[in-house]
Amino acid sequence: MKRNIVIAVVTAAALVGGGTATALAVAGDDDDTTSVTRTDDDRNDAREDDRDDDRDGAPAPAAGKVTAAEAIAAALDHTPGTAVSAELDDGSWEIDVLAEGDAWHTVRIAPDSGKVLGAQQDDEDDAAEVHAALKNAKVTAEQAARTAESKGTVVSVDLDDDGDDRGWETETRASGGDERDWKVDLRSATVTADRDDD
Repeated sequence: MKRNIVIAVVTAAALVGGGTATALAVAGDDDDTTSVTRTDDDRNDAREDDRDDDRDGAPAPAAGKVTAAEAIAAALDHTPGTAVSAELDDGSWEIDVLAEGDAWHTVRIAPDSGKVLGAQQDDEDDAAEVHAALKNAKVTAEQAARTAESKGTVVSVDLDDDGDDRGWETETRASGGDERDWKVDLRSATVTADRDDD
């Protein structure tokens, strides 16, 4: 009876402890020992499932096989017009296109395959500013992205249509993860470091 109580107490302690417990129970004057081992595989599996769920929420890689220029080309094949920006965001390329009739569209492109994931029309009212900025431009967003590739992996291209210093703002990411901002001239495609990038 004493042996059963000791085993029951050790087993209960192992359950409460939540891990692997080993105990020796000695009964009376006997030299016999009994070993009780309990492994809680269910709890370990649950902890591993939690860790897997945490990894699932990790951000997508900086860029896939599809470059910014290729994503812009795919978006324009789907929705003809003028690409005004492209950004790798939430695991897909998002390209803003100013289409005919000054209608704005956002086209999402898969970064690993170049396929169109979806498109939607947006309510924007700055078409006049874009037209004014691009009036004498010779360099498109796609060309700006290709030009900036010499500085690293392009993760965004955006038209800067403010002031006298208009151009394509591009962001690149080096293999080590360093991010840099560049300005691509609208007429000459010259790439210069963005003065605002400290």
